[in-house]
Amino acid sequence: MSEKIKITIDGKECEAKEGEYILNIARANDIFIPAICYLTGCSPTLACRLCLVEADGKQVYACNAKAKDGMSIVTVTENIIKERRAIMEVYDVNHPLECGVCDQSGECELQNYTLEMGVDEQHYAIRDTMRPIKDWNFIHYDASLCIVCERCVTTCKDMIGDSALKTVPRGGDKLPKELKNEMPKDAYAMWNKLQKSIIGAVAGEELDCTWCGECISVCPVGALVSKDYMYTTNSWELNKIPASCAHCSATCHLYYETKHTSISNPEPKLYRVTNEFHYQPLCGAGRFGFDFENRAKKDKKAFEKAIDAFKKADTIRFNSYITNEEALILQKLKEKFGYKLINEEAKAYKDFLENYSKYSGESLYSGDVKDVHKSNFVVSIGSQLKSDNPRVRYAFNNAVKMNKGGGIYFHPIKDPIIDSIGKTVVSVNHKPLKEEAALYLILDMFGDNEKLPKNIAKYLESLHYEKDKEIEETIREKVKQKVKKKIKDEETGEEKEVEVEEEKLVPKKVKKTIKIDYTKLLDMLDAPEDLMDRLEKVLSKRETSTLILGEDLYTHPRAKNIAKLAGLIDRYTDFKVIIIPPRTNTLGVSLICDLDEEAGEYTIGYNCKGDFVLSALGDGDLDMPALNQQEGTFTNIDKRVVPTNVALPYDGYVLNDIAKVLGVSDKEYTIEFTKELPEEKGYKEVDFDELPNEFLNDGSENRGYILETKKVNKSREKIEEIEELPEFNGTVVYRCEPVLQFSPFTAKAHQLNENGGLYASETFLNEFELKEGDKVKIQKENNTITLEVKLDDKIGSGAYISTFDKNIESEKIFGNGYRFTQVNIKKV
Repeated sequence: MSEKIKITIDGKECEAKEGEYILNIARANDIFIPAICYLTGCSPTLACRLCLVEADGKQVYACNAKAKDGMSIVTVTENIIKERRAIMEVYDVNHPLECGVCDQSGECELQNYTLEMGVDEQHYAIRDTMRPIKDWNFIHYDASLCIVCERCVTTCKDMIGDSALKTVPRGGDKLPKELKNEMPKDAYAMWNKLQKSIIGAVAGEELDCTWCGECISVCPVGALVSKDYMYTTNSWELNKIPASCAHCSATCHLYYETKHTSISNPEPKLYRVTNEFHYQPLCGAGRFGFDFENRAKKDKKAFEKAIDAFKKADTIRFNSYITNEEALILQKLKEKFGYKLINEEAKAYKDFLENYSKYSGESLYSGDVKDVHKSNFVVSIGSQLKSDNPRVRYAFNNAVKMNKGGGIYFHPIKDPIIDSIGKTVVSVNHKPLKEEAALYLILDMFGDNEKLPKNIAKYLESLHYEKDKEIEETIREKVKQKVKKKIKDEETGEEKEVEVEEEKLVPKKVKKTIKIDYTKLLDMLDAPEDLMDRLEKVLSKRETSTLILGEDLYTHPRAKNIAKLAGLIDRYTDFKVIIIPPRTNTLGVSLICDLDEEAGEYTIGYNCKGDFVLSALGDGDLDMPALNQQEGTFTNIDKRVVPTNVALPYDGYVLNDIAKVLGVSDKEYTIEFTKELPEEKGYKEVDFDELPNEFLNDGSENRGYILETKKVNKSREKIEEIEELPEFNGTVVYRCEPVLQFSPFTAKAHQLNENGGLYASETFLNEFELKEGDKVKIQKENNTITLEVKLDDKIGSGAYISTFDKNIESEKIFGNGYRFTQVNIKKV
């Protein structure tokens, strides 16, 4: 842990951590230091040099200079003012004068800093360079507007992990030599670099990435913009509505930005989504999949039929794309009428969390996404991170890049995105059903043997054995060699050359076999033989560690035992543990609702199949509002209860209307249930309107509140040894979503609209002699579905079936079980 220190900035005393960047300290204390290129949480690039300050009498860059105890910093001097103004003049050289139509106008940092530095005349000029425009999928790049601050490159590398952008040669004219002596030093250096560089794609002409769009968000000018947003509105006309992303359990903070549709159409329209990029990135589904609203009106006849259906029903089936308040209404309906509440993924998660709690002694898991960011060793088991929860993947990457850390990624499917994070991240692509061994391995590697239950310690010890390992070492071998030497003849005094034999030590590489301690767990997991060697350096510096557990585990045939092992890891290692909720509000649903195993005879489906269907997708018997049309809260992966607000109006009925007619609710608005969320589960009696939803200048997340973790009586039930399950012998497919898709709601958004299918790696296609666009029949026992084949170059092996397309009956293949299954595939 870094020690607390005190420094002064412009006479103001500031508390900080030793080694923290001066710029971050200033921002946290509301002290203004200009900076264009620096992003909080990423490495400094020194591209703009505007953050020049004086520290203890010496000029330094605040983004790159680390604080020391007692340091005195001055942010403005006569020379600093001169440098900053010259830098801004250089940025303005040849920058197109198109502010009137530029999409960034009104929130452009170039505009702001030009005014801040008082640039009202230009002292410099140079011939402009042709810079072609690029269109990359959702992204438009106008290089003529680019100031090469490199924020897009930095966030793509350090935060997101795609590393898809880089600086490339610009072909600009060289600066006149006389300017070097005439201009301020930093302005000249910045201009010299600017003339040489522009932004390009690492892959060549096309951008090869996971399309998060974070480069758009961080761009300070109008160089990188969403193609969908271009020339549609002025930024200052938009209403910014703080909300929470509805697509996954990260529920990232975002702003829905709306205004009227057109001069002739006053209906509100969503134009884009933005985020606080210094504090929390956003994935492409959140950024581009925003318009999934349901534009329904009130249908009285359909509502009356819904009430009749509720009076007839004995079951409500629903998914976790609902608010906490709606979950509470469903629970109240159950308590009054005895409905069975069916939500398979939330039930599996609830059971897993409860079994985990019995062994950790806490009602909730110990970690959160910030713990991943702070870690220098991260382990992931049972999650296809880039599609299950992109923000966790970003945190994994950020921990490795910024903390010089490493980790292990356990998953049957090879992932080139994870592999590209760095050499200190080792992928273990084990066979399906082997996840139990991965949990035992973490206990074996990091558990405290003195404190572990004796039966567990004994079992782990029994798995160890001596193994031969061939190593190569360098020895120094004596060799005799003849050399020629000049010697002096004692009689004549003349020098003559003679050949003599000398011994010399020569380095030589030899192979030898040694005995090493090994564990059968590594064999079970098909782990690389050099796993421990590759991690040796990282583990020697390991300080903070996080274990990420994912959806593959919750429906695993050995889920109960795996959950117990996870609880032991929490208790007997120094790992913080995160158990990723698989859907937006899975954690909230699992805490609020008493869920059942089996449905009854007549089912109400809420965004699910049923005898009578309530649907926010507009395809049911009675329409419901989508999550971008609701006020309410989610319980997210960080165990935080976060608010979301209405982005677009909804004129139809809501669940609370039904509850009122059935005598379960006396509330006018659904959000009146917010303060009634169950306190025994960790919720607080807080009104919705009292919940904050913002980030503070120091990066603190001031959103809603964190659930209170309760103590749980520890179980004495014995943890089982690994059970060898029958291996899959045929073709195995996975249940997963492609990047950018989470559900039918993302697929409904106009930019992400697509049909699902069988997504396969190139190796899988070659193995089955398939190509994109082919149709295949996939058979599991007596069930068959026909799918179109799609190439997914973001996976390195295998194939998966998507579930976001509601027309694909994936449950026929997977049921509600484990995410891997064995099938027969036949080309149609």
